[in-house]
Amino acid sequence: MNATTSTLAIRVGCEFVYEAEFATPAVLLVRPDAAAVRVTSETWTADPATPFHDYRDLYGNTCRRLTFAPGKTTLRYDAVVDVPPTPADTDWSARQLPVEELPDDTLLYTLPSRLCPSDALSDRAWELFGGVEPGWGRVQAICDWVHGNTKFSYGTSRPHTTSADVLEAGIGVCRDFAQLSVTFCRAMNIPARYAFGYLPDIGVPPPEAAMDFCAWFEAYLGDRWWTFDPRNNQRRIGHIPIARGRDAVDTAMVTTYGDARLESMTVWADPTE
Repeated sequence: MNATTSTLAIRVGCEFVYEAEFATPAVLLVRPDAAAVRVTSETWTADPATPFHDYRDLYGNTCRRLTFAPGKTTLRYDAVVDVPPTPADTDWSARQLPVEELPDDTLLYTLPSRLCPSDALSDRAWELFGGVEPGWGRVQAICDWVHGNTKFSYGTSRPHTTSADVLEAGIGVCRDFAQLSVTFCRAMNIPARYAFGYLPDIGVPPPEAAMDFCAWFEAYLGDRWWTFDPRNNQRRIGHIPIARGRDAVDTAMVTTYGDARLESMTVWADPTE
């Protein structure tokens, strides 16, 4: 990569194959957040052709609403986005704001949610991190602890798994690493929101498993939101957010209102050069 390159082009996308016995309403969250990265091209396809409309949800995420026809439906999204060619921003001087100084719209992310019961884990959070200087160092200490005390293993998490379950079991997938970190942050009055999206394997060894969506979280320090990734616990290149919310309940890739069965899912996120 040329040192003068200002952006890095990444091809991202996914394909879902669903089988439905009856017409089934659904909502998709797969498009990168255009406020965070520049989408230079994109295509959507559905087989069979399916009417749709887009809208923004409560958290500002771009959703696509449609109805699966009875039988098999294949949905495919493919795009090229531009991202910074450098790792996620870091600022060790970023401070933790007192609650009375937090912007109004961050207060939601200091509260417990269905999968992030920060009230139940408050004592544990303060026991572990109360002695760490507030600010970036405290959030990083949370990431270090979650990364070092949680084993990553596919198939160990279910949609209803909470961060309290993960803390007890000591095992999970990337969503669980993110949600446990979110829970600890909120327990210490640090606004934290769950995020998921695409993450290319740039500057790291290729994974053994097939590409999948990735989950991380964002913490509000100073005057902005910052990306933290406790699963990988390093400043990676190319976090491409799709959606953010209180926890994974708010950011499902596909929400179906009926018995539509997922037959297969494929995800890609790779540099174009």
